[in-house]
Amino acid sequence: MIGRNEAGQRLDKYLRKLLKEAPDGFLYKMLRKKNITLEGRRASGNEMLAEGMSVKLFLSEETFEKMAGQEALLPAGRKKGGKRAFSLSPENIVYEDRDLVLVNKPPGVLVHSRGAGEETLAGALLSYLASPGKLDRRELAAFRPAPMNRLDMNTSGLVLCGASLPGEQFLARAIRERTIRKEYLCVVRGSFPFEGKKSAYLAKDGRRNRVFISEKEKEGMEPIETAFYPLAESGGFTLLKVLLISGKPHQIRAHLACLGYPLPGDPKYGDPELNARIAREAGLFRQCLHAHQVTFLEAEGEFGRLRGRTFTAPCPKDFIKVLKVTGLE
Repeated sequence: MIGRNEAGQRLDKYLRKLLKEAPDGFLYKMLRKKNITLEGRRASGNEMLAEGMSVKLFLSEETFEKMAGQEALLPAGRKKGGKRAFSLSPENIVYEDRDLVLVNKPPGVLVHSRGAGEETLAGALLSYLASPGKLDRRELAAFRPAPMNRLDMNTSGLVLCGASLPGEQFLARAIRERTIRKEYLCVVRGSFPFEGKKSAYLAKDGRRNRVFISEKEKEGMEPIETAFYPLAESGGFTLLKVLLISGKPHQIRAHLACLGYPLPGDPKYGDPELNARIAREAGLFRQCLHAHQVTFLEAEGEFGRLRGRTFTAPCPKDFIKVLKVTGLE
């Protein structure tokens, strides 16, 4: 039975997702021979699927497993070989419904794999939604739940994840149209002298995985905008609320460093002496940056339930320790 995660696409596209190892010739042969049927009848493959439609595959279990090209999903929290991996639990799920999962990502966890087999939030999400009472194996064969925004591995805080196809589409549209307000907390060295929006220009060096910021426009650079709001000042440090208006890689870290206010613990854009001090005094070994809140400014239709709602991710222990050590708590 076609569900919400499969509806709205052509039958042949659905089948390519379901049987990802099958050549096109195999799929169309099965359709011609009525080994794959739609609503009990022969289908061509170009029919649009609607929720509630019946698609039946008359294939042996061995053939299906081979063509699906998928291993049994690992239980949540386990890697191959039984090694413990990062897993989602109630303590790091900020909000969940049938379409969305908002996760408070701890520092040190990648959002997406870099291809080296690391444990990732994307993998933990898949295992979590494959657990009993969530998505069944058939749904997961044709739909892959995924995080829809990125955080650097060592930045903590909110990651917005789709748990259904409509949920992913809603989040993608909201991020693209900037109808989600993202607020971060960070600590910077020094007394921060201004409040409000700051514009600059950014260029990315993909080879070195870093960005460069200029307050003046230069060839090949893209405009960025970040808003800064001091919340507290103590011990030569300032706690800032930061609103990410444009969303570029490393934008907050690099923009603040360009302004002369590096984040403690930042190995890429920070001050090595400051990093050593904050590691020694507070035990922080990563940038002091946390994705603290998201607010859904606009949402319509079935997602109208989210309009105006704000979700908050509590700060991790190492961030709180920095606030204590600097007197900002």
